[in-house]
Formats: sequence, structure tokens, C-alpha cells
Amino acid sequence: MKHSLAGRIWPNATAIVLAIGFVFPVYWMFNTAFKPTQDIITEDPVWLPFRGTLTHFATAVNAPNFWTLAGNSILVTVLAVGLSLLIALCGAFAVARMRFKGRKGVLLTFMVAQMAPWEVMVIANYMIVRDADLLNSLLPLTCFYTLMVLPFTLLTLRGYVAAVPKELEESAMVDGCSRRQAFTKVVFPLLAPGLMATSLFGFITAWNEFPLVLVLNKEPEAGTLPLWLSQFQSQFGDDWGATMAAASIFAVPILVLFLFLQRKAVGGLTSGAVKG
Repeated sequence: MKHSLAGRIWPNATAIVLAIGFVFPVYWMFNTAFKPTQDIITEDPVWLPFRGTLTHFATAVNAPNFWTLAGNSILVTVLAVGLSLLIALCGAFAVARMRFKGRKGVLLTFMVAQMAPWEVMVIANYMIVRDADLLNSLLPLTCFYTLMVLPFTLLTLRGYVAAVPKELEESAMVDGCSRRQAFTKVVFPLLAPGLMATSLFGFITAWNEFPLVLVLNKEPEAGTLPLWLSQFQSQFGDDWGATMAAASIFAVPILVLFLFLQRKAVGGLTSGAVKG
């Protein structure tokens, strides 16, 4: 009994400590966003904003071009996630269901693309966009974000498609469905957890991307919200209250999406990782 109890206590205690370590920075961000400036710069930390204020949020929202950049972020992120899901779904079905020459090479290429850091290609991407006269445009950002998300999306969906028994499609085709109808009516509904998992990853990746938009879109109204976040730091110091309020506003869509999709997302990630 003692060994059994100790075996339960240590994993649970470790999990609690790790959870506190991960949650505390998020708590401190929201806590600082609601505190008056005098409580932020004091030497004694204020753990709870008893004198809460919305001044910092007003400063953040009233910053130049906030709504324009928010619209740009939403548009680019949604388009990138949607395009990556559409392309990856077709590619994942082909790789998982069909046997063709070079299939393993395709998978290896996507794995290498997933591991490669995009920051090393910023200069090359800038030259391509500059020569195409598309600087300060949302089109290149959408294309690059789609390519960033695509390898992970395809590899994950490939495992999830492989987990769906072929017999389901064959039975539907025997009953008169075409291959396309068998996919859309039988296989596609079963891929919902995988689609949610990959869309969550794609949303976070595109929503948070900063180096590429910093290089390609320097015009004030052509950027995205990560650029908006950086404007609260100046040569005169950091406005920590407004910075934390802006970071809180920036993080809310991700938190809401994660809480909404967390169960399906975890199931999709684990299934896609071990199947096929």
C-alpha cells in the first residue's frame, strides 16, 4: 500500500508543479494587465489586482491601426489554415490509401520540411516577394503561412486517414457510392478530431508568426497583430501595463479556440501520431 500510495503521489505532485509553472506566466500576464501602473512598478509584487483597471486595455485597443491589423491577422490565419487543410486532406488521402512510386520520398520530404526552421529562409522569401512586387501585401503572407502549416497537417491527417478501415469505403462503394461520395459521406466525418487538431496547430502557428511579417510587411497598415504588440516598446522604456494588456488580447483567441477544441485536438494528435 505504501509503495502504491507513493507511486500515485509523486506523479501527481510533479504534474501539479509543472502545471503551476506553465500557468503562472499566463496568470501574471493577465494580472499585470489589470493592475494600475503604480502596482506594476512597485518593488513589492501585487499578486491580485484589488484595484483593477481597464486603462491598459483602452491604451492597447486605441493604439494606431489596431483594428486593421486585427482584421489582417484574422484573414491571413483563416485563409492559411483553410488552404492547408484542403491541400493536406487530399494529399493525406492519396498517401494513406494509394501505393505509388516515390510515396516514401514524399513523406520524407514533408518530414524534412517540418523540421526546417523558416527563419533561415526569410532573406530568400523577401527577395522572391520583392521581385514579384508584392511587398506589404497579404497574399505572400497567406502563401507562406500555408506552406508553414502544410507539412504537419499532411503528416497528421495521413495517420488519421490510415486509421479509418478501408472496408467502410468499400462497403459504401458496393452500395452504389462513387469513390468521392464514399470519402465525403463515410471517411470525412470520421476525420473531425484530426481536422480539429491540425487546425488548432495551424491557427497558433500563423497567428503567432512574427519574423516573416516584420520583413515583408513594413507598412503600418499592412502588418498583423504580432507587429502591433512590438510597438509598446520604445526608446523611452516599456509600457508594461499596455504590453500585458495587448498580449492578453492577442492570446484570448488562442485560449478560446484551445478550450473549445482541446478534447478533439488531443485525440486527433495521438491518433495521427501512431496510426498508419
